[in-house]
Amino acid sequence: MSEAPLLRLRDLRVSFPGSAGELHAVGGVDLDLAAGEFLGVVGESGSGKTQLLLAMLGLNGERARVAGSIRFRDQELLGARGTAWQRLRGARIGMIFQDPLSALNPYLTIGMQLTEGVRRHQRLGKRAATHRALALLEAVQLGDGAQRLRQYPHELSGGMRQRIGIAMALICQPDVLLADEPTTALDVTVQAQILALLRELRDSTGVALVLVTHDLGVIAEVADRVCVMYAGRIVEQAPVAELFRASRHPYTEALRHSLLSLKEPLPERLPTIGGHPPDPAALPPGCAFAPRCQYVFTRCRSETPALTPINTGHTRACFHDGPLGRLGTDGN
Repeated sequence: MSEAPLLRLRDLRVSFPGSAGELHAVGGVDLDLAAGEFLGVVGESGSGKTQLLLAMLGLNGERARVAGSIRFRDQELLGARGTAWQRLRGARIGMIFQDPLSALNPYLTIGMQLTEGVRRHQRLGKRAATHRALALLEAVQLGDGAQRLRQYPHELSGGMRQRIGIAMALICQPDVLLADEPTTALDVTVQAQILALLRELRDSTGVALVLVTHDLGVIAEVADRVCVMYAGRIVEQAPVAELFRASRHPYTEALRHSLLSLKEPLPERLPTIGGHPPDPAALPPGCAFAPRCQYVFTRCRSETPALTPINTGHTRACFHDGPLGRLGTDGN
């Protein structure tokens, strides 16, 4: 990247103490986010995606042990005081949560919740804050703005609530917008509308977007670059077009093969990835994907591959250096 990253993570680790041992949710993530970039983060449930986002806002919880470095512009966030996080959350880094119903207060009107952040962070008066809220409701394509501001969350549909969540995250005009699976609970038509809306908002406002999802097909629709996570680590990272054209990690290949094509007949058995994701409290030695990998080598079961560059902007963490698409052998 020619300019300094807007957000930079280095060796970020998030873990939780437990009776069965330390639960490693995020294990040594390095990640840069450029201004105006649309970054997709994909992986199965339990791969550490949500904990990665929460770490960027200091929201992992009191029991979490977070180490490494998180720099926003020139400010180191890990170890920052609570007041520093409060000034940052919502104002400079916004977040769209996975479940818009639980993210909204059922006892407060949409208007009160939508204007609270901008009145606190930017000291806008009630009239100016309401004017901005109405403009944002129009931007997120939610009609009858004045009526919406008077309503409560339970009076709105899931798609409407998600648009409210997007508006709340944008009202302070942040530099970074984090979206944690914002379309999971929506039907496919509304999902397509929300994804198109996020892309339009990025283009019109210049906000940098990080979209977390378990659906690689969603990433293909909207992202500029994609990070594939497995067992708390990034195992492959590339521009989205290159990842779909020439993925270089067996896990990414398995995710791609799990997608169905509308151009091909439906198979008798839906493609799946064999085995199960590892327990974060009992990760296997070596590569965490080795027990499920068709290209596994002996060293994979004892050594952890580092994330190494293949070419400009494309990195992967794998010992297998040959072409994908064929069965591997358990050799050296």
